[in-house]
Amino acid sequence: MALKSTEAARSSNDTKADPTSAVGRRMRELREGRRLRLRDIADRTGLSESFLSQLERGRTNASVASLLKIAEALDITVADLFDDQGGRPRVLHKFERPMISFGTAAQKYMLTPRPLENLEVFTATIGPGGSSGDEAYTHGDSEELFLVISGELDLELGDNVHRMHTGDSICYRSSVKHRVSNPGSEEAEAMWIISPPSY
Repeated sequence: MALKSTEAARSSNDTKADPTSAVGRRMRELREGRRLRLRDIADRTGLSESFLSQLERGRTNASVASLLKIAEALDITVADLFDDQGGRPRVLHKFERPMISFGTAAQKYMLTPRPLENLEVFTATIGPGGSSGDEAYTHGDSEELFLVISGELDLELGDNVHRMHTGDSICYRSSVKHRVSNPGSEEAEAMWIISPPSY
């Protein structure tokens, strides 16, 4: 009986320490948070669905090269696959916010800490005459909320242009071509909330 208890304890400890199952579980959480299928990851990485399925279930190991491909497909770092926050709060200090290259006379900042899971939030300042770029763009097929925090902005959405003022918001699919510009004489600030992450 004592032998069985010892073996059970050893088995339990091995499971807890098994990095393969932890990586697979983290990969599945991040993939499902982005509403991606295994087929989507397979297409992006060139890895087979069968291999990816076994990896998520902790039944196989992945090489560093495969982990790099998976991380790129999920828009994360390899380290994020080993960092299981377990639902704990993650603080992103203002001075640590990543700045993203963004259009003309504009600066865009990410507010959501990485790795992105179910939500992606950006703020941006757009100077007079500035814009998100010369051309409208799309990214994935997420639900996107656009909010004008201050100032005045034009949101081109498909064939329509919406003049937005402080406090105005609008919701649309990120798969619809969109572009933001500042027609006013003062700097404007806006926020984007995107679910699932697709930018």
